[in-house]
Amino acid sequence: MHEHPIIHVGGLSLDLSAISMLLVSMIVVFVFVRLCVSNLSVENPSKLQNFMEWVVEFVQSLIGSAMDLKKGKQYISLGLTLILFIFVSNLLGLPFSIITEANGPTEIFGYVIEATRNLGAGEHAEILWWKSPTADINMTAGLAIVIFILMNYLGLKHNRKYYLRHYIEPFPIFLPLNIIENLAKPIALAIRLFANIFAGEVLITVILKLGIIGIPFLAVWQGFSIFVGALQAFIFVILSMVYIAQTTIHEEH
Repeated sequence: MHEHPIIHVGGLSLDLSAISMLLVSMIVVFVFVRLCVSNLSVENPSKLQNFMEWVVEFVQSLIGSAMDLKKGKQYISLGLTLILFIFVSNLLGLPFSIITEANGPTEIFGYVIEATRNLGAGEHAEILWWKSPTADINMTAGLAIVIFILMNYLGLKHNRKYYLRHYIEPFPIFLPLNIIENLAKPIALAIRLFANIFAGEVLITVILKLGIIGIPFLAVWQGFSIFVGALQAFIFVILSMVYIAQTTIHEEH
């Protein structure tokens, strides 16, 4: 397994590869969206504009399948941001990877860069700098925690009476189970996305070690990984909207 470059700032251990790839994903999405809306036209829309309109309509259909679109319109921007960011993040590790060898801690810009594990005398490690951000559990957990906080906040803000009451339904004895169910939602979101993308990148590493023999398998797997990346972005967004709908549009029985 590859190690990750770690620096220590203010008592925190920061993974440089995760931070840098997060920034790359943000820049790619921002540039892509700007290109799509740079020359808007009603009479002669560009291919990028048509594509963005299709993505927006697709997100609207996802939200509409989880809740009444009249109530869900306010979440279109959220869904659009999530699906673009996650899809781009899922694919960044497919074209190539950047790996360097380290024989011990090195220093850059005044910070000491270490491998994930401490290297002993004579040991060396392969440091992975370029990967899919969503192949890092910290990144997917961060996304899931944002959704968890948002859905509970919206439930308390827009649907407080029924949101609080659902914890003791159908009987008060179910309170612990309902709390566990609520806490399990972000865990499931984070692990599902991470496991699928991480496993795909591990398999790519294994195929690359086969040399020339692995080239046909690599092409097939990368094509399949694009499908998996799109599917996982879809699943994350649709589940997020379902969770938000469950907390904000709970009706009295």
